[in-house]
Amino acid sequence: MGRGGARLDIFAKCGILFLFILPGVTGPQKEMSSMKYAFDNANLLDGTKDMRVQPGLCVLTDGETITDIVPAGTAPAGYTRIDLRGRCLLPGLINMHVHLAGSGKIQKKQRDNEKLVRRILSNPVSRAVAYRMVCAFARDELLGGVTTIRTVGGLSTFDTRLRDEIAAGRRAGPRILAANEGISVPGGHMAGSVAVAAETIDQALAQVDAVHAQGADLVKLMITGGVMDATERGAPGELKMPPEMVRAVCERAHALGYTVAAHTESPEGVRVALENGVDSIEHGAKPDDEILRLFHERGAFLCVTLSPALPYALFDRSVTHLTEVEQFNGNVVFEGMVACAKAALAHDIPIALGNDVGCQWIAQYDFWRELCYFHKYAGASNACALYCATGQAARLAGLGDVTGTLAPGMSADMIVAAGNPLDDLRVLRTLDMVVARGRVIDRPKVRRNAQLDAGLDPLLA
Repeated sequence: MGRGGARLDIFAKCGILFLFILPGVTGPQKEMSSMKYAFDNANLLDGTKDMRVQPGLCVLTDGETITDIVPAGTAPAGYTRIDLRGRCLLPGLINMHVHLAGSGKIQKKQRDNEKLVRRILSNPVSRAVAYRMVCAFARDELLGGVTTIRTVGGLSTFDTRLRDEIAAGRRAGPRILAANEGISVPGGHMAGSVAVAAETIDQALAQVDAVHAQGADLVKLMITGGVMDATERGAPGELKMPPEMVRAVCERAHALGYTVAAHTESPEGVRVALENGVDSIEHGAKPDDEILRLFHERGAFLCVTLSPALPYALFDRSVTHLTEVEQFNGNVVFEGMVACAKAALAHDIPIALGNDVGCQWIAQYDFWRELCYFHKYAGASNACALYCATGQAARLAGLGDVTGTLAPGMSADMIVAAGNPLDDLRVLRTLDMVVARGRVIDRPKVRRNAQLDAGLDPLLA
């Protein structure tokens, strides 16, 4: 969201010692290899739009796949039985807006992300350290109950590399849809750090071709500025990318089979994005009737990301270290995001959830908070929030026939919670089990940031 956030929480100085410091990992998790399991005596939430608790069921998995759902106590021979004792079994969460190069650590002052990234990527040792940290942050996503992520701006080709290593079973982590580096403009949002600064349309198209050659899964545009990009009170989300560049990138990306996601934090930016072919609006702003019409005309969806805006808007400046102008602009963006989310709910515009992880105050393991904020501030029901982070998110990501719901033939991506999230989404904070493509992690744990918890927990009251 903000240019000065902790999105790039990687070491500016590094040495061999740092290779053994993996944030968020508290020790070996109890992980069982993929095999035939019977998750018995489950209260099932299947991830569909009208999901409700279905008690007394048993989910059978063989390797990475759900093979059947049968009454409790009727699992056939040959399955390892896991007795859930009436706990809730639901699809793994899907975080649709992730930057893997950040921990959410709170910064007291802005830093030059472009300079920092350039230095890190120019040195083989620091580059290796940064990649190991990205791998650790991805594992934190998994331990927090997220079994699929969509990355929308990362360091070099780290995201596609990690995606392939996870898919091959060489690393633990969620399924990844990767954009690698996004496309910005000189002086634009995240230019030179997790996005390439394109001065011309030809340069922007060259970056589309580059991510295609890298095997990326989508294209990310930085169309407007963010909170920390604005220099004047009341002017966040200034349009940075020319409409003709947006259109050219979308046409090239679509011709190559890619969808295009766009960072937009002003009504003008949202309008330009939709008019010129963008498929998903990331963040959003207060829409008018024309914008709502364009959403439907384009078949675009909104990725709601309230997490990064909340601290900017609601915390005292002694806590956030913001200027008065930055806080004012943060509130403008937060109110615009909430208005966009409410309008999308009211006008049947499809919604997915992401928490823009990597910005300050957002830890990789804390995606569950975004569901709570969507409920509290946008007025979504608990069931709607879960649907937007499971079944609907999968459909919008093009994975609706792979994950997001629990049914025979789907990937065995599941989480186990002691309580019912339809009653209280906060039960997702501490999970009893995470299952990713059939591999079971019992009692997943991460090293939580106490400062973040102390600041953010009151927002859930």
